Amino acid sequence: MVPASHVGKSILTAALGRILADEGLRVAPFKAQNMSLNSAATPNGREIGRAQALQAEACRVTPRAEMNPVLIKPSNDSSAQVVVLGRVWGEVSAADYHQRRVEELFPLVLQSYRTLAAEHDVVLLEGAGSPAEINLKAHDIVNMRMAQAAGAACLLVGDIDRGGVFASLLGTVELLDPAERALLRGFVVNKFRGDVRLLQPGINMIEQRIQLPCAGIVPYLPDLGLDEEDSVALEDSHCMRSAWKPRDERSQRPLRVGVVKFPYLANFTDFDALAAEPSVSLAFLNGPEELPEADLLILPGSKQTLDDLRWLRESGFATALQKFAGPRRRDGNIAVACR
Repeated sequence: MVPASHVGKSILTAALGRILADEGLRVAPFKAQNMSLNSAATPNGREIGRAQALQAEACRVTPRAEMNPVLIKPSNDSSAQVVVLGRVWGEVSAADYHQRRVEELFPLVLQSYRTLAAEHDVVLLEGAGSPAEINLKAHDIVNMRMAQAAGAACLLVGDIDRGGVFASLLGTVELLDPAERALLRGFVVNKFRGDVRLLQPGINMIEQRIQLPCAGIVPYLPDLGLDEEDSVALEDSHCMRSAWKPRDERSQRPLRVGVVKFPYLANFTDFDALAAEPSVSLAFLNGPEELPEADLLILPGSKQTLDDLRWLRESGFATALQKFAGPRRRDGNIAVACR
């Protein structure tokens, strides 16, 4: 369980899975409900969250639909496609899903968990966002409600890199019901940089305030090269930049690959391999004025093709793309469309 999004819960779950697997335990990941446009395919063609596929690999098991029984793929700000056990289930509004559909799906979620629990020694449950989102809590099926159903021992994870970690931990505990607090076994401070001795007074104080022990302080680990699924990670990515420096053809430089940053860009981790290539300089482009500096341009996959096409036209990208891919360009620029 975690006090917020993008605090490192998926990576820590994967790490715990590998540790337990190396100890000889049969372990599997489980996330009742995931919201992400980044997904992965199981060997039998089902679709699950990218993080659960990564966690399955860490646990040395085959990814399967039961590990992420409900996957929500946002279509726009108020509706989403719902994937259930790896198959498209329907398109719903946010209000309809949270107020009605979750209750319809929760029995299936429980059955998925029980199937995994019957076949493994340990099932690692990952939460989503914060377990203390009080406006959504009544119909939340992925955090404390799922933890209570499984009788899980819960670990709070806080991201100190973004600041406010102690307030986040305290506020989360305070907003939980007594029965939910009883499931908590400790907390972890993630992404710590610096001298841990300077952190210790805060650790001691927060242990007293929330009456939970600190289970560990995890150092900040840059450039892990592992799949991300949260769009927040795209903003933090080392390959995110607004533009390249002006061209200098007299000096050697990496190949400049530009990816048009659609509003509904899907599976942005497809470009991780390019970002890791030393001979490539990858950039996600926000405006048409950035196109001329690219050597190669990629139009990525889109969850909402018509909406992103409209955005291309309204933003001026469409006109710039036509010029970029014009006939017999002397500078060798080409355009590539993906999927």
